[in-house]
Amino acid sequence: MQQIQLDFGYPWWLSYGHLVILAATVAVMFLGYRRKWQRWLLVVFGLIAMWAGAAFLLIRFGLDVNSAAALPTQNFFRSGDGRVLDLGAGTGRSSIMVLSARPKATLVALDLFADSFDMHFGSGESPQQRLLANLKVAGVAQRASIETADMRKLPFASASFDAIVSCYAVDHLPRDGIIEALAESARVLKPGGDLLLMVVQNDRWVKFAFGPLLSHGATRGEAWWTSRAAEAGFTLVEAGAPPATLYLLLKLPQPLHLQ
Repeated sequence: MQQIQLDFGYPWWLSYGHLVILAATVAVMFLGYRRKWQRWLLVVFGLIAMWAGAAFLLIRFGLDVNSAAALPTQNFFRSGDGRVLDLGAGTGRSSIMVLSARPKATLVALDLFADSFDMHFGSGESPQQRLLANLKVAGVAQRASIETADMRKLPFASASFDAIVSCYAVDHLPRDGIIEALAESARVLKPGGDLLLMVVQNDRWVKFAFGPLLSHGATRGEAWWTSRAAEAGFTLVEAGAPPATLYLLLKLPQPLHLQ
């Protein structure tokens, strides 16, 4: 029986697009060699082929966006026992990341499942069903529920969650939307709770592999995100920058009389 695999639905070109460039470049080099093109021209195409091959290895095996992810820090939600909210859950990669690392946790996977979902993961069957299918494959569906809602206006009571995670979702909002989403996160998070915020960072790896194609987020770096989080009431506990990512581990402080 064929084993069912996780399918996060990221576009094929993100993982394999460089192979198309590599194959086309090698074909042109072969043609140029047969027709005795000038040496410098073959060198140029050779360099392009080397870049495409290196970029493919980096994206496919370094980032590997279509495989299960690991928590970037074990300091997130160390107790592991409680209710977690995943803001912008998409097809479930971040939800599975948390539930796999914290086997006692339950999680609400929230997404608007609207145009942005189709833009990033393609259209087709029900987005909620695609998310649920991945949760089932990962063996964590019994500890998760799915909610269709806007992260800027969360349908939960205050202090409803012990921790919140958001991966490559909040940074797709405009500035005002980011401020609203962080404020809502602070409202529904229990005092002392963690927020793990992961955003795309246009670092040297992304620039090398994709140039301007993935350059969203403008000039927002760690200082910008930390300032927006502080405005919402969070304090920075830890920050890191694995390839193509900036993560911030934030905490909602306890009221003074509870400290």
